[in-house]
Amino acid sequence: MRSGSVKPNQKSTIDKSPVVELANISKSFPGVVANRDISMRIERATIHAIVGENGAGKSTLMKILYGLHQPDSGTISINGVLTQFKSPSEAIAAGIGMVHQHFMLADNLTILENIILGYEPTSYGVLSLSDARKRVKELASSIGVDLDPDLPISELGVGQRQRVEILKVLFRGADILVLDEPTAVLVPQEVDELFVNLRKLVANGTTILFISHKLDEVLSISDEITVIRQGSTVATVAPNAVDRLKLAELMVGSDLPGHGERATKIGKNIQLSVRDLTVIVKNHKNPVQNVSFDIFESEILGIVGVDGNGQFELCEALLGLVDIQGAVEIGGIDASNLNVRERLDQGLAYIPFDRHREGLMLSASLWENALLGHEVSLSRGPMIDFDAAKKSCREIVEQFGVTTPNELVPAFVLSGGNQQKLVVGRNLAKAPKVLVAAHPTRGIDVGAQAAVWEEIRRSRDAGMSVLLVSADLEEVLGLSDRILVMFDGKISAELDPKKATPQILGKYMTGAQ
Repeated sequence: MRSGSVKPNQKSTIDKSPVVELANISKSFPGVVANRDISMRIERATIHAIVGENGAGKSTLMKILYGLHQPDSGTISINGVLTQFKSPSEAIAAGIGMVHQHFMLADNLTILENIILGYEPTSYGVLSLSDARKRVKELASSIGVDLDPDLPISELGVGQRQRVEILKVLFRGADILVLDEPTAVLVPQEVDELFVNLRKLVANGTTILFISHKLDEVLSISDEITVIRQGSTVATVAPNAVDRLKLAELMVGSDLPGHGERATKIGKNIQLSVRDLTVIVKNHKNPVQNVSFDIFESEILGIVGVDGNGQFELCEALLGLVDIQGAVEIGGIDASNLNVRERLDQGLAYIPFDRHREGLMLSASLWENALLGHEVSLSRGPMIDFDAAKKSCREIVEQFGVTTPNELVPAFVLSGGNQQKLVVGRNLAKAPKVLVAAHPTRGIDVGAQAAVWEEIRRSRDAGMSVLLVSADLEEVLGLSDRILVMFDGKISAELDPKKATPQILGKYMTGAQ
């Protein structure tokens, strides 16, 4: 195997015959046409990006390729052979691996144990870890990754965990990789490292399908870009033939949104006050230590940090989900000993880190999900006003552009981006005093991102205070009035967004400053 860095879009000498061909793929669900006659040709040993709005059909198409869904019509060819995978195991056997946006690793196992889980090598019926360890080291070396196979997953940062996910599919023999939003939670330095790894994979003959909403990264890393709109392919272009604006126009029919001018006038009243906050975890290091800050009316305070440095636990502490020392005040009221319901009643709202685990009941209808947190305002005495709840849901769907046939369908039928828009809309519809927003536009396309930004600004201008926790550094820089950096559970820096850059933030986030 060859090693060494490869420049963006650099062509290797490896045969570029099509490794994946999708022809006229169509797939419908009740009330929704997800894919409509999609065709795509992906050359061997290239990075082929797939972009489109939320609900455009990207995820459904990749699930069909990976054997999770069966197409209603159309054909799939792998290395020139017609095939149709009935399960992911069949796709894996054919050399296809998928790295999901939400990592699927067991924290209590080592890197080696995670990589071989389900594919344990044996010799005469006995587990052979020495051979597996040797193979993992060879794979890691081939793409320039330096990881100790015996290190527990719990000790790894986000970027390292992602490398483990890639090694896991390579260990299974994958030479076609599907990467779903691979840079969503990475700092700029980690993105650079990932791209070096991907170029080495391509130089060694691997084909990569790269799904992302970050158009600058798509243009930087890809050899070809396919744009999907409303379930159909609308263009396949070379990255040197388009720019961000043109690519956005192909995706959503309009130019890329900007952040607009920061015209907010910060009020004099403190809406959220945090004093000497420490999150207590028995028999473990406290994940948040002596954190203090204030947020004023009509102010957006951004918090950035590599995942695992206390941002998640800070949000849980503000919501009342964990044991703390210190004080939390909401609108001048001491909320330190209030439960979650009482804090919400004081005007707190929360867009959670993980919409599936914390934000939605996936099997429940959209209107039931939109009702969460609104039960009192949408009730008649002890009973829910169902008509009012459904009407409220329809208003959220319309205002935030949630793509759905109606408010009666279960939440799991929506794309991830449309699920996120529902969660954001539900919380802003409450007109809270304080919004704790964790990754509010994660997995959202550029058009929907603009709508969410505008709604956050509108609510801020009406007096709402915002604690913005985001891995999208451009978002934090564009929306925040002040930025705090969290490192190792503490506030390590306060920065002016007018003077900071993603690179500067990345240095503080990784402890380099």
